[in-house]
Amino acid sequence: MVHVCTIVPISLTVGANRIIPAVAIPHPLGDPTKTPVEEKIIRRKLVDKALKALQTEISEQTVFSE
Repeated sequence: MVHVCTIVPISLTVGANRIIPAVAIPHPLGDPTKTPVEEKIIRRKLVDKALKALQTEISEQTVFSE
């Protein structure tokens, strides 16, 4: 499982294995100040990162920040 979150230390504390940092607390998967096209790009990058994290072999909690 991949946990997309805005506060990484909480995810680490609760034991999430694969962690993807999100955009911001009120809007974790987007930015309302962006155009719909820009938001789609932001969301697509997060989904792609999450899919890559699912395919990555890990042995301990891992934060996929890049």
